Amino acid sequence: MAATSIQHSLHLPRLHSRHNLRHRHFHLSTSSSFSSSINLTLSTSTSTTAFDALEAHLDAADFRRADQETRHLLIALSGDAAQKRGYVFFSEVQFIAAGDLRAIDELWRRHSAGRFGYSVQRRLWEKARRDFTRFFVKAGWMRRMETEVEQFTYRAFPGEFNWELGDDTPEGHLPLTNALRGTQLLESILTHPAFESEEMAAMAAVEEEETGGLGRSKLLSSRRLKSDYSF
Repeated sequence: MAATSIQHSLHLPRLHSRHNLRHRHFHLSTSSSFSSSINLTLSTSTSTTAFDALEAHLDAADFRRADQETRHLLIALSGDAAQKRGYVFFSEVQFIAAGDLRAIDELWRRHSAGRFGYSVQRRLWEKARRDFTRFFVKAGWMRRMETEVEQFTYRAFPGEFNWELGDDTPEGHLPLTNALRGTQLLESILTHPAFESEEMAAMAAVEEEETGGLGRSKLLSSRRLKSDYSF
């Protein structure tokens, strides 16, 4: 049986070529071609109009624009500092209200017959025993190379990603999160209380109410694994 290996190269294509990643942070330059909803102040009581642009793109099956809009929303949800700098620190994900993340996830699942969304990615990641390389292959973020020995490399953005919902589209393929320089941002999203079990979500909601949101940081930090894992 041929050995399986993962190719790691300094010249691998980025998931998002327009994003400048520094120190494992998530960077996104604001584009006028997408919604300006990132200027809104969002919280657990966010008006549904904040998600109208995302819902419109998903309803039109424009998954590439929906993917971009999702990143704009993550910046908005992460607070004023993230909006000013234009990208999200992985440590800021803990401040995103669980209701807002679940709203984004629910829209993705509703418009993909349950095949896209962060909760879907969380399930696949758990099934892969939280091994990110296995998850990336399963979600179609990496592709097999044409070599005698089985090897995988990252797909080039945007051409090698699947922007349509078809039979051959991998489950959990969207939305994308660039993890080329590290997986801490993606891990912080997938381990957010929003995607825990109903019991854990209820416990997190009670703790958030009792502590004014401070308890969420403790929950997230206590579950962080492989903090130094990177490609």
